[in-house]
Amino acid sequence: MSDVVRDSKRLSWLLRHGAGEQGLAMTADGWASIEDVCVLTDISRPALDRAVERNDKNRLEVDGDRIRACQGHSLAGMPVTREALENSWRRVHPADLLWHGTTRAAVEAIRREGLKPGRRTHVHLAPSRDSHVGKRFAAAVLLAVDPVDLVVFEAPNGVLLTRQVPPDAIVWGDAVHPAGWSGR
Repeated sequence: MSDVVRDSKRLSWLLRHGAGEQGLAMTADGWASIEDVCVLTDISRPALDRAVERNDKNRLEVDGDRIRACQGHSLAGMPVTREALENSWRRVHPADLLWHGTTRAAVEAIRREGLKPGRRTHVHLAPSRDSHVGKRFAAAVLLAVDPVDLVVFEAPNGVLLTRQVPPDAIVWGDAVHPAGWSGR
């Protein structure tokens, strides 16, 4: 694993999941001091800048002397709030279907309950089937989501987010499955 990938993963973990556990001071919308982050991760500022610039998912955002993860925060143990994150993102009104990648094992629960964020602040959605952001890398099933009645936000890296997706907003006829999947 390259130094950039290793550093990117360490930064992403700290800013998305580990700030509370590590004692990192963070605003409710996810910003932390770069100096504090460098000390906690033992990553130099030049290495941090490289990790931010070269992160293939653009998960990290720098503004002067502060840094944050664009999205994907855990709820438990993190100082972020849904409201503050949403106020820092752009509200969007997509007209086309959105996409959510998931596992085969989750499909039946999603049919009953819709998409829930689980331990995260928001459900991640992608603007297109081939988007590399907003869906799981190795998704066995891509679910089509009708955004008409959803409150949708766009994070700075293009990931679309909503608090939850009710079952009736999922367009099952448009779900995409890999070749050879039986639909069970």
